[in-house]
Amino acid sequence: MRKFTAFILTATVSSALIFGFRQPLAEPLQSGDLVFQVSKSEQSEAIQKATGSKYSHVGIVFFEGDLPYVYEAVGPVRKIDLDHWRMQGTTDEFAVKRLKNAAEVLTAANLKKLQSAGKRFAGLPYDFKFEWSDDKIYCSELVWKIYHEALGIELCKKRKLSDYNLKSKVVQRTADERYDGNLPLNEVMVSPGDLFESELLRTVEHKHN
Repeated sequence: MRKFTAFILTATVSSALIFGFRQPLAEPLQSGDLVFQVSKSEQSEAIQKATGSKYSHVGIVFFEGDLPYVYEAVGPVRKIDLDHWRMQGTTDEFAVKRLKNAAEVLTAANLKKLQSAGKRFAGLPYDFKFEWSDDKIYCSELVWKIYHEALGIELCKKRKLSDYNLKSKVVQRTADERYDGNLPLNEVMVSPGDLFESELLRTVEHKHN
């Protein structure tokens, strides 16, 4: 019991220090949590404009011992400690989401399945064309596929490229660079914003300006 209590306290304090709080987060981070941020990548603004979401990047948390890591697709797919992951963001804004029924679904056995699924994608290059394939992969596709492959859970509905807002100049400029003016409008995809709005998830923490 003492070891378990110490683990919970360590996770809580670690989360507080990682996210720059003097007080602990409302709830300790857990393996399987989704973390959202505004990335510093060149495509970040285009993703925000196209999806209508402030968040342009997402990853999935796994604990190894007492330390939290994030599996993310940035090219290549990698794991990164949560402190360094947070510093990749442009501001202190971030969000943590968790399955509403995590207590029942995210058992130790199922968490191992999630982590094994994540490792299967390790090293894959980033997919700048956002295609729904396993040859290359982007951040929200990675998180969606980890949950689907491991547990059969679809965190959100897939959408077509044509469903997003493609009218802004920054989106059109990025699209021209990626697709040479030939947009694959029927390509299915998911965005960080789609995951953020998932009805299967609840907000654990949301720090914003």
